[in-house]
Order: sequence, then C-alpha cells, then structure tokens
Amino acid sequence: MSLPHAILTALLEKPSSGLDLTRRFDKSIGYFWSATHQQIYRELGKLEAEGFIRAQPTEQPARGQRKSYEVLPAGRDELGRWTAAAQDPKPHRDALFLRLRAAAVVGTAGLEADLRRHLDLHRRQLAEYEEIEKRDFPPGDDSAQARLQHLVLRAGIELETFWIQWLAEALKRLPDPAEQAP
Repeated sequence: MSLPHAILTALLEKPSSGLDLTRRFDKSIGYFWSATHQQIYRELGKLEAEGFIRAQPTEQPARGQRKSYEVLPAGRDELGRWTAAAQDPKPHRDALFLRLRAAAVVGTAGLEADLRRHLDLHRRQLAEYEEIEKRDFPPGDDSAQARLQHLVLRAGIELETFWIQWLAEALKRLPDPAEQAP
C-alpha cells in the first residue's frame, strides 16, 4: 500500500482539506496506514502536480483559507489500476519476535513486563475497534461500500484477538528466570 493511494481513497470517500485528512488518518485509515501531517501535505502537492486531484473551486478565495481537495478522473483511474494490480503479501517483521528468539539465548530479564504491556495495548486497541464496529456498522447497512469497510475493520479485530491470545500464551510459556542459565 502507498500513501498516495490511501489519500486518493480518503478523498473519494469525502473531499477534504489536508487538516481534515490528517484527522481522518488519526481516526480510521491510520489504524492500518499511518501518515504524519507533513507527509499528507507533501503527497497532496505531488498528487495535484500529477493531475490526480485538484483543490475544489471556492467562491471567494481568501488568503489562508483551507483548500479542500477532490479526486479527478485520472486519480480515480490510478486508484482503480492500483487496486486491480496483483501484490504479494509482505513478510511480517516484528521486533518482539526477534526479542523472544534472543531471550532464548540471553535470558528473559525484563521481557515479562513488556509482554504484559503489549497485551494491555492490544486489549485497548481491540476495545476501540469493537466500539467503532458498534458505532459505524449497525445491522442492516449492507451496501457494498459498508461491507468492504467493515471487512477491513474485522481484519483489525481478528488481528488484535490473535495478538491477545498469542501474548497470553507467550506469558504462560515464558521460562522462570531461575530455569535459565546465566
């Protein structure tokens, strides 16, 4: 996935200013593709230069007024091309896995506390996703757009559920420090 495509998606869902996009990334898209305010503004400039988006016309242009952007046909075509293109899954890289592997040879000092911290973080994220699901996906909205958006949220819920189960198992299997050789 790439930031330009995430921005095109967000703008097709709702024309927005850079600040509005930043807020939306913080609340939804950012759960699976994050970007800083500066990155979003930089990409908006590139997308506009490429003819994929434009600032919506305003009746009275004023200095310092927020620009709201919309996707042009070329941008919709680019997003369609990208969506249809084949892409291999990326290998999962997580320092926690490497740290556990290293702990097998150097000991687990300090690791239990961090595993518990991770478990708490994943539990909080799961609760947030479940709250979003209740709020944004009530029974009965079966539009194609809602089904696909809900599918993405369900992936987040399932991933958090996996992490919670895996971390609970990791904590159970963590050796007692007395069992480990120096």
